[in-house]
Amino acid sequence: MAPAATATVRGIKRDIPFTWEGRDKRGQRVKGKSLAPDESALRLELRRQGIAPSRIRKQAQSLKGGRVNAGDIAIFSRQLATMLASGIPMVQAFEIVGAGSDKPALQKLILDIKSDVEGGTSLHEALSKHPLQFDDLFVNLVEAGEQAGALETLLDKIATYKEKTEAMKKKVKKALFYPTAVLVVAFAVTLVLMIFVIPEFQKLFQGFGASLPAFTQLVINISTVVQHDGIYLGIVLGAAVWVFIYFKQRSRKMREVLDKISLKIPIVGPILNKAAIARYARTLSTMFAAGVPLVEALESVAGACGNIVYEDAVMKMKDEVATGQRLQRAMEARGIFPNMVVQMIAVGEESGSLDSMAAKVATFYEAEVDNAVDSMSSLLEPLIMVILGVIVGGLVIAMYLPIFQLGKVVS
Repeated sequence: MAPAATATVRGIKRDIPFTWEGRDKRGQRVKGKSLAPDESALRLELRRQGIAPSRIRKQAQSLKGGRVNAGDIAIFSRQLATMLASGIPMVQAFEIVGAGSDKPALQKLILDIKSDVEGGTSLHEALSKHPLQFDDLFVNLVEAGEQAGALETLLDKIATYKEKTEAMKKKVKKALFYPTAVLVVAFAVTLVLMIFVIPEFQKLFQGFGASLPAFTQLVINISTVVQHDGIYLGIVLGAAVWVFIYFKQRSRKMREVLDKISLKIPIVGPILNKAAIARYARTLSTMFAAGVPLVEALESVAGACGNIVYEDAVMKMKDEVATGQRLQRAMEARGIFPNMVVQMIAVGEESGSLDSMAAKVATFYEAEVDNAVDSMSSLLEPLIMVILGVIVGGLVIAMYLPIFQLGKVVS
């Protein structure tokens, strides 16, 4: 049976996306996108629908549409869950979702999964072939849904989980983007002043024939270094950033140190802590509601926290729960979860409603992150303006100090 099944899978033609134009039964011009093994099959299908095709073109299969990101997977999950809940067969649902995607990379991913499912592969096995897009958590939940005969329900939970997770990431990125963008602008303005403006003042000061104030001389010296060695400094800075990113991606120890530091940064640290707790609670709720045993669920929850400090803590909790300890006690022992979270989880364990209590914790902390991001933005705005004022104002004062001194001498 296995060789025959393999032959069947290999014999399946993968559908190709086409764009087409033609006229319907009323003679009106119509156009659209469709998936088909080849052009002749598409022509036949269009004629069955009463459309006389006049032009059929194969869509480009390049991946210039960009990589498939987590946001794309969240949208795909919601679309698939909605279609399956509406009674649309799985293969047809994949075809509809694939045809409706404007991103070639996502379209190719969906078509690959569709072809595998058509060949008799279970959905969770088809998804597991694409680990960069579908993590263990996603695959495990789909498998649980297939085994329980409740795939539509589980896909809906996955879609909700993905949507809330992505919303949380966007909120945290929003919190960090504004100050970063303003500091980059401040750096660019300072660079322009150093390269183009200060040298003009330097030429002016050379005609004074007097020593310059220490602050002015310091700024001129920095400007001279930037002008003469700016390219080398840029290369060194770029190399340092590249090395930092390289080791950050490959060194778990470095990521652990950075994550510990990030949790202690004023203003930003509390937001990151709340975001990690929200992801922990949301993932735990989703996994437990799917019927996944707590010990197995905690392993997936650890990877979803988004911070190595919390990941390591949850893995230790998993080991303790595996030996029979209650989740509440394991959380208390870590010392990183607020008392309210621990108590709500304890109530959930005692009442047999761990999934719903964890969902309430997640909802609360997601709202907390939202409020904290808004508060931080309001707080950072005047602070960043002050920083900009100090940098630019300091340079202006440094350039005008000699002129002020000269005015005093003349008077």
